[in-house]
Amino acid sequence: MARQTTFCDIENASRRRTTKRDEFLCRMDAAIPWAALVELVKPYYFSGKRGRKPIGIERMLRMYFLQLWFNLSDEGVEDAVYDSRAFSEFMGVSFGLGDQVPDATTLLKFRRIIESRGLAKEMLDCVNAILEADGVMMRGGSIVDATIIQAPSSTKNATGNRDPEMHQTKKGNQYYFGMKAHIGADAGSGLVHTVECTPANDHDITAAHKLLRDDDSFCYADSGYLGIEKRSEVACDEHLSQVEWIVAERPSRIKGKKGLSVEHDIETRKASVRSKVEHPFLIVKRQFGYAKCRYKGIKKNSSALTVLFALANVEMCSRAGRIGPPAPMRV
Repeated sequence: MARQTTFCDIENASRRRTTKRDEFLCRMDAAIPWAALVELVKPYYFSGKRGRKPIGIERMLRMYFLQLWFNLSDEGVEDAVYDSRAFSEFMGVSFGLGDQVPDATTLLKFRRIIESRGLAKEMLDCVNAILEADGVMMRGGSIVDATIIQAPSSTKNATGNRDPEMHQTKKGNQYYFGMKAHIGADAGSGLVHTVECTPANDHDITAAHKLLRDDDSFCYADSGYLGIEKRSEVACDEHLSQVEWIVAERPSRIKGKKGLSVEHDIETRKASVRSKVEHPFLIVKRQFGYAKCRYKGIKKNSSALTVLFALANVEMCSRAGRIGPPAPMRV
């Protein structure tokens, strides 16, 4: 976003150190395809024929992404833009020129446009189409996996009930209440191409058939997907029945194969490919902080997660220097 240089910019230019937040926002500013995303939202955005002039779509997208990246509420991100120089620069707000930060209600209405119109999936597809055109994302094979996103389990609220769309599940010896995020990632690059969300008590294998692309000929998965080729939604599908499912053995069986070097090497090679699917989970749950549901209901959380995985694709490519300027070296 082009903006006029202010005296504050000149003063900050003499800083001796660039913070990690500045580096991250500069990378994302250069790597995100703003023009393409603006065109996606434009048909559904306010026309401005009535009332006050609407705020620019790109500025609203920037505010929405800041909210997702830094785990902020509507009021929290508004306050953060006023308080943080890095945030205001990323949004292109110049207080010396009379610019105003969009208020929390404006951001709420913008987010509801994304959710109600299903634009989150279109954003993911748009980003992936650009990455594929640049030769970053490949085709032909996928990796599938799922992770649990926890939701508040307390009943100390106005209704006295938990979220009815969330459910409880057990992993290991620990119980979790919330939802599952299922993803399909490209086997070559590790970039996410499909996102599906279900209640936490749905088994990983139930959503696997929705995570493959039309031209995928093989799919890697962990031991939780054993027997997937026998399920009706896979066996009765013309395409999925021809897919080669490369599923890991159960951990209890791998222990017994340590003496057989060939069998153990096969499982090691499977794991080396399958490990790529863990990187998007690391970025979304640890770097972006989406380890717990922010909204009530699966639809709203699914929309936010889909956009976050699209931004995680951009972050992985930007960090590796595949798109945008290369990440600076720290001394």
